[in-house]
Amino acid sequence: MLRYSDPAKWSQEPLERRLEENSSTRAFILYLMVTKRIRGDFPYLLERKLANIFVEVQGTDYEDDLRFFSAQARKVGFSERVSAAMTTSVIAKILLRTQQPLTQITSADLEEFETCCRAREAQTGMSARPLLVLSSSTRQVLFHAHLLANPPLSRTQRVPLKDRVGAVNGPFAQFLLRYLERKEVTCTRKTVSSLATRLAHFGQFVTEADPSLASPAELTRRSHIEPYLVSLPRSPNTKSSGTLSVAEQSRRVRAAGNFLREITEWGWPEAPPRQLFFRSDVPRLPRPLPRHLPPDADRLLAQELLASDYRQAADALLLQRACGLRIGELLDLELDCVHEIPEAGTWLKIPLGKMKTERMVPLDPDTLALVDRIIAERSPGQPLAHPRTGKPAQFLFTHHGRRLGESAVRLELNRAAQAAGLGKITPHQLRHTYATALINAGVTLQSLMALLGHVSAEMSLRYASLFDSTVRTEYERALDLAKSRIGLPDLKEHRSLLPLSDVSVGSWHDTATIKSRLAGGHCLRSPAQQACQYANICEHCPSFRTEDSNLPVLEAQRKDALILAQDAKRRGWDSEVQRHEALVTQLDLLIERTRTA
Repeated sequence: MLRYSDPAKWSQEPLERRLEENSSTRAFILYLMVTKRIRGDFPYLLERKLANIFVEVQGTDYEDDLRFFSAQARKVGFSERVSAAMTTSVIAKILLRTQQPLTQITSADLEEFETCCRAREAQTGMSARPLLVLSSSTRQVLFHAHLLANPPLSRTQRVPLKDRVGAVNGPFAQFLLRYLERKEVTCTRKTVSSLATRLAHFGQFVTEADPSLASPAELTRRSHIEPYLVSLPRSPNTKSSGTLSVAEQSRRVRAAGNFLREITEWGWPEAPPRQLFFRSDVPRLPRPLPRHLPPDADRLLAQELLASDYRQAADALLLQRACGLRIGELLDLELDCVHEIPEAGTWLKIPLGKMKTERMVPLDPDTLALVDRIIAERSPGQPLAHPRTGKPAQFLFTHHGRRLGESAVRLELNRAAQAAGLGKITPHQLRHTYATALINAGVTLQSLMALLGHVSAEMSLRYASLFDSTVRTEYERALDLAKSRIGLPDLKEHRSLLPLSDVSVGSWHDTATIKSRLAGGHCLRSPAQQACQYANICEHCPSFRTEDSNLPVLEAQRKDALILAQDAKRRGWDSEVQRHEALVTQLDLLIERTRTA
C-alpha cells in the first residue's frame, strides 16, 4: 500500500493485481473498508472470505448491524451455521460495498450482488448457486425484519413470460405471449405458468418444423398439428427421465387446442380460418381406482413420520392423512384455520382449492393437538402474499420465513416411505386412504362429498366402488347356485364372512350396515343395498296379531329399534332413523293392545 499516496487509487487497479496482495495487505485493505476510507467492490469482495468480520468491525457501526441481522436470521428459524454464512458472505459484503447502514439496504443492492455473482460464474466457471441461495434467504430475513417491503420472488415469478416463450422462433412467439398475458387476468399464476410451459413446447415444435410460420392463421392440420400430435408420445419429460405421460400429453393437446379456439372466439384476425384440434385428438386417459394404503402400510408410514427429524413436513403429511386434504389445500391453510363451534366441536376450515370451494372438516382431539404443535413450531414473521388473492396472509406452514413447499413435503414422504420399506407413495394417496377408511366405516355419500370437497356424486362414487359389498354378495349367491347345480361340495363354512357382516368383534348394533331388528333375529345389509323393502313388514301389517307370551320378544325388539335409530342418527342416515322410529311407534301400539286385551 506504500505505492499509493491515496488508498482510493488501489481500487482502480485491475482485479487480478489486487488479488495478488499478501495476507497482511489484505487485512489492512479490510480495515480501510471497515473505516470507510475506501469503498469495497463486489468483484473483489466475492473473492475474499470474511470469516473474522465480527472481530474486524468491533466497535464500529457495522458491528451492531451484523449482530442484529444474525439475530433476525435465527429468529426466522435458520441455523447458526446458515445465519453466519448469510452474515459474512452477503450482508457484510453489501455493507462494505454501499457504506450504508443495514436499514438503508435496498433490493437494488441485492440485485447488484446477484448480478456480480452470475458474472463471476460466467468468467471463472465457479457456480453462483450457493451465493444466490444465500442472497434469497437474506432477502427473506430482511423482509421479516421490516427492512424490505417484499419477500423474494419465486422461480416462476422471476422468469418473465417473454423469456418463457423465448425458444419459439419468429413472430409466432408474440401471439403466445399476448395470449398468456390475457390469461393472467382470469387464471392463477400457477395455471399461467403451466400454460406457458405447454404452449412454448407447441410453439417451438411448429416453428422449427416450419421456420416461415408467422401467425396462428397459417397453421394447417396436415403440416403442423398432426406432426405435433405424432411427436407427443416421444417428447422427453424435462422433470424426469423418460417421455411425457399420457396425462401430460392430454394437457398439452388441450392447451394448444384451447389457445386456437379462444383466440377465434375473441375475434383475433390472426386466428386460424377453421378448426384444427378435435376431441379425438385428446389421448384417452385411464381411470384407475383410488390407490389407498393398506392398514399395515398406513400404520408403518405414520410411525416413520412421527419419528422424523423434519417435523414440519412430517406433521403436514400427518395432517393431510387425518383430514383428507389435497396438497394445495394443505399448504394454503392459514393460521386461523381452526374454528371451535359451541356444542358442535372443533372444525378445520379448508381454503379454496381445486374445486374453488371452501369446506369445514371436523377435528378429533388427536388432530387438534397436531395442529397446536404445528402452530408452536412454525417460523414467525410478516404475512406473505396469498398465491390466489395476493393479499397478505399468515400461513400455517412457514419455514425459514417462507411457505413450506410441495417439494419439501414430497421429499419427506419419499424418505418416510423408504424407511418404512414401502414403495413409492404420493401425497394424494393419503387423501385416498382417508376416503377409503370412511367408506369402510359406512359414511354416507353426502357426508363423503362434503368432507372431500367433491362437487359431484360421481367423484365420490369412485371410492364406493372400491369395496362394493353388493357385487360381492351377488357373486357369492351366484357361485353357490352354480356349485349346487354341478354337484360341487358347499365350502361356505370354510369361507370368511364379509367384513360388513362380521360381528365376531363388538355388537351387531355398531356395524356400518343397514340393520333391522326382527322378532326372531336381525338382518344386516350393506349401505349400497339400502334397506330391504320387506323389513318388519309383518309388524306393520293390519292382520298381524300377537299374545302375552310374545311381549318379552316385542319389548326386546323395541329396545333394539331405539338403539338402531340412534346409530342411524349418528351416521346421518335420516331415512333409517325414520324407519326405526316408525317401528318403535308400531311396537308401542302392539304392546299396548296386547296388555289391554
